[in-house]
Amino acid sequence: MGQIVVGYDGSDCSRAALAEGLRTAKALGDETVAVFGYSPPGLWGGEIVEHEEAIEERGMKVLEEAKHQAEAAGATIELELVAKRGSEAIVDVAEKRDARMIVVGSYGDAPLKGMILGSTPNKLLHIADRPVLVVPAQR
Repeated sequence: MGQIVVGYDGSDCSRAALAEGLRTAKALGDETVAVFGYSPPGLWGGEIVEHEEAIEERGMKVLEEAKHQAEAAGATIELELVAKRGSEAIVDVAEKRDARMIVVGSYGDAPLKGMILGSTPNKLLHIADRPVLVVPAQR
């Protein structure tokens, strides 16, 4: 049984990506893993630690939303909260689990904007060593 890794941040486009990931996993007999990646702000102290804890708490809430979406679709899902930037977190989980593919959503930004600002889908297309399915934003 294979695995499909879905980047999930709670946005509308990530919910669309999860829906597609769940459909694809069901068709292939695979498991689905939702990944929330966040970059720890640094090794300073005080406010930075509180900020990181707040991001982790938000990440767990977001992943719970993914779990509820999967359950509503009649599927099970594994959840991973990873202390790395989104694209790096997704690639790391995909490599660790030898995933069949990665699925992410796109906000529908112009390609040039994504290249300049470094969108997660754009980064994944350049660093992933496996297929990346980019699900367009629902309009």
